[in-house]
Amino acid sequence: MAKSARPTVEIGGRKLGGGELFLIAGPCVLESRALALAIAEKLSELAAERDLPLIFKSSFDKANRTKLSSVRGPGIEPGLEILAEVKERTGLPVLTDVHLPEQCAEAAAVVDVLQIPAFLCRQTDLLLAAAETGKAVNIKKGQFLAPWDMKHSTEKVASAGNKNVLVTERGTTFGYGRLVVDMTAFEELERTGFPVVFDATHSVQRPGGADGTTGGERRLAPVLARAAVATGSVDGLFFEVHPDPERAPSDGPNMVRLDEFGAILDGVLAVQRALRR
Repeated sequence: MAKSARPTVEIGGRKLGGGELFLIAGPCVLESRALALAIAEKLSELAAERDLPLIFKSSFDKANRTKLSSVRGPGIEPGLEILAEVKERTGLPVLTDVHLPEQCAEAAAVVDVLQIPAFLCRQTDLLLAAAETGKAVNIKKGQFLAPWDMKHSTEKVASAGNKNVLVTERGTTFGYGRLVVDMTAFEELERTGFPVVFDATHSVQRPGGADGTTGGERRLAPVLARAAVATGSVDGLFFEVHPDPERAPSDGPNMVRLDEFGAILDGVLAVQRALRR
């Protein structure tokens, strides 16, 4: 029996998915207007060269940092101002995290995708508030959650009349300070009926593995991305990218280097072409 057509999602007036790979990429947290614009412009160039639809992502707040003293971001008002400028200057749709129901409407006035962090993927009030904005909602699968249980989160969003939903795999807790990626999870997530995204960089985190901060193995992100695409069940790829990860205030060890990102994309696209043959 022929496989049914791949699902799609409408973001920024464009349908994504349907068998064509799309990309979500950007720095973990907003640091400055200049840096966000520089990264967005370079990512836009790299994606356009490869005919890859791109959504720029970055967070105005990282509310789940390990330590109280960790950098969280500029906050919602200045953060949304930066994302609005990125959108205006580059023409890219933008994505950001929301952590509280009351943030959703304010963020939706600027961004194209509201992202539900993995730790909050079952928070009903947050999911419904995000859904009610009418913007696309990207739900990251909790590190603690079985992939088949993501249908309950997607059903909460759909119950509010919003069918523009993405589900994102970002690894599963394996003991202390380790994550693993179950490649069979993508087929399970596909059963939700919504496009499936693989978050390659959060999947190589080592949570709490660096004395109160999260460690990671960025060298493994391209390996997992290629493997995920090879399953045939992934519609989009998510990468956190930074020109100088060692100096980044959040997720530095697992973010990939901006100057290496083009080669990473070429490797992923080579796998996709081979799969189609």
